[in-house]
Amino acid sequence: MSSAIELRGVQVDLLVQRHGFQSIKEYMVSLGGKRLLERKRVLHDIDLEVRRGECFGLVGRNGSGKSTLLRVLAGIIEPTAGMITVHGRVAPMLALGVGLEPELTGRENVDLCAALLGLGRADIERTHAFTRSFSGLAAAELDMQVKRYSTGMAARLGFSIATACDPDILLIDEVLAVGDVAFQQQCYRRIAELKQAGCTIVFVSHSLGEVQRICDRAACVEAGTVVKVGNTHEVGLHYHALLGITDQA
Repeated sequence: MSSAIELRGVQVDLLVQRHGFQSIKEYMVSLGGKRLLERKRVLHDIDLEVRRGECFGLVGRNGSGKSTLLRVLAGIIEPTAGMITVHGRVAPMLALGVGLEPELTGRENVDLCAALLGLGRADIERTHAFTRSFSGLAAAELDMQVKRYSTGMAARLGFSIATACDPDILLIDEVLAVGDVAFQQQCYRRIAELKQAGCTIVFVSHSLGEVQRICDRAACVEAGTVVKVGNTHEVGLHYHALLGITDQA
């Protein structure tokens, strides 16, 4: 099976603040905070392959680097070193608000996404129709600025737009944790449809059960490094060991 995503020796360094400011004077003396910034390596020599058409899970503790890794795949963060190869059109559904323009309405966000993807008029109309139907948002809500949306509304709009265009690669980061149960189940059915159609999916979740339910393989990320890759059961055992959980099975 050919690869949809390949990472070789990927490293990411970010500038982070050493500590907070005690006064305005301290901030000004530090040249607007620049002197209190330090470079921190958040991803270390990542080697990873995601096969075309598979659903691949990423698990790890908070701060392990899995969401940063997903942003690298989405092209939001440039790696400091290493090589990334992505084959196909990518639709990222990351943290709430990422990928949505808050000053635009829901409808305008659909148009923006369609323009960025270079869709023709027929595909744009189909994307609008799918978004209206799948999201369940009323016409008045779609005409509101996204910055006035609740977290659940933003999740509905973002997931609908991301999956309306039948992407080659879909990136999902924890967003299914918001919203009601009925919409979550609707999203899982849509993920299954896309997977059946050959879409490659990278799925980040704190829920090992969700990963084992929908993913073919997975990787465990710890301290910015991929420490285990394999089937979801093997990776689950490794993840639980990191958390100090003893599996009885």
